[in-house]
Amino acid sequence: MKFKLQVHLPGFFTKWFPAAVWRMPGDDKTVYLTFDDGPVPALTPWVLDLLSEHQIKATFFVVGENAFRYPDLFDQIIEEGHAVGNHTYHHLQGLKTSNLEYFKDIEQANMIIGSNLFRPPHGWLTRGQYLFLSQKYKIIMWDVISCDYNGNITREEVLDNVLKFVRSGSIITFHDSYKAGEHLRWALPRAIEALKAEGYEFRKIEFPKVRRLFVTTYLQRIKKLRINFKQLRKWA
Repeated sequence: MKFKLQVHLPGFFTKWFPAAVWRMPGDDKTVYLTFDDGPVPALTPWVLDLLSEHQIKATFFVVGENAFRYPDLFDQIIEEGHAVGNHTYHHLQGLKTSNLEYFKDIEQANMIIGSNLFRPPHGWLTRGQYLFLSQKYKIIMWDVISCDYNGNITREEVLDNVLKFVRSGSIITFHDSYKAGEHLRWALPRAIEALKAEGYEFRKIEFPKVRRLFVTTYLQRIKKLRINFKQLRKWA
């Protein structure tokens, strides 16, 4: 299978996070459109209108801060039958953020989003963060990234990234963000038309919610810190 690091990762890389979902199972010609970083007024309504026109359900990985700023847009995504996932509150990158700050940011987002799906911004996640978050969330990665956010490539290359690497079960990532706007408006409708012409159907990502007990060294450390803090307050 061919690969292109920015678009489609080789199999050995995805094995680093084996419980994460990189591609949906099944041999039928079904793909899963996902949109990261929204909602934003300049793009999300346009994306929703386009999906409605084609009767497509997709999955939106929402930045909590944007959902807080634009609650009507967030509600519209859900009301129109799409799935939503957690993309942190402040679009934090796991490798650049302490575990405690990262987990706190994700839970802050989840107070608004309320989803068991999580996608780390840029896919950057430490092994420890992955193990901790996997106990509560289904971590959704990607099979194909359109790179619509990349201003150094053409809109034609964005479309080609999708059509060249798509296959049955592909999780395809676009972005309903200001940075991706110009490429998205050109490439997304053409990608949908081309995939439909090839016989692909579209579905949203859904997994049953499973509540698991958090029994990890990270939680134990957090509990210990809280106990120590309470003791310090008593002694003060």
